[in-house]
Amino acid sequence: MLSYLAAALPESTPASARLLALQCALRVDTAMQVRLPKGMLRSLRLDTPELWRDLEQARWLRIGPASVANEVEAELLDAALLSQAPARPDRTQAADWALRVAGSSTVGTAAGPLLQLASLYLTAHADPDSGTGLTGLDQMARACGAPPADMPDALDQLAGTGLLQCWQTCRDWGDLCWTLTAFRGRHSIELVARAGAPRDRTPSTC
Repeated sequence: MLSYLAAALPESTPASARLLALQCALRVDTAMQVRLPKGMLRSLRLDTPELWRDLEQARWLRIGPASVANEVEAELLDAALLSQAPARPDRTQAADWALRVAGSSTVGTAAGPLLQLASLYLTAHADPDSGTGLTGLDQMARACGAPPADMPDALDQLAGTGLLQCWQTCRDWGDLCWTLTAFRGRHSIELVARAGAPRDRTPSTC
């Protein structure tokens, strides 16, 4: 879904609007309608009208007139969304998982939307057995709505929070490789989401 949003949203769409779009995309029903509780949006600091306007201006969604005090209703406008895997029950689980990772004590909402989205990207693209990952740095930057030049600092900050054990880029190919901290096999995603106090900053090389 992160790859879909990287292609579907304008490059100028900020990380905060992309976090909102991710929750919309994962929670949309078969009629392309989505309802998001305002309490959930506040927990991620995504309860500002500007973010919805960003997605409306991108012609990706339209805010519905039925929005009430405790939730926002919207209609998603890209029919290609329904063809994206996984199926809806799994998407709902993925949406809840994304909430836990983005709001975890390891990174937390205080870190800002770019670090939240970057932590989601790195955790989602890590190998489920080893906690290691490999991707293009430009590809990750596009998914996070940030210039590639901003990513090394973001990665250093994620290493400082304890999310990353290490990371490294290949100068020749521009590939990024990383290892998540405290990886414990297939259940590591839950461990990362529930991690405790930040650890000491780790070296930025693997």
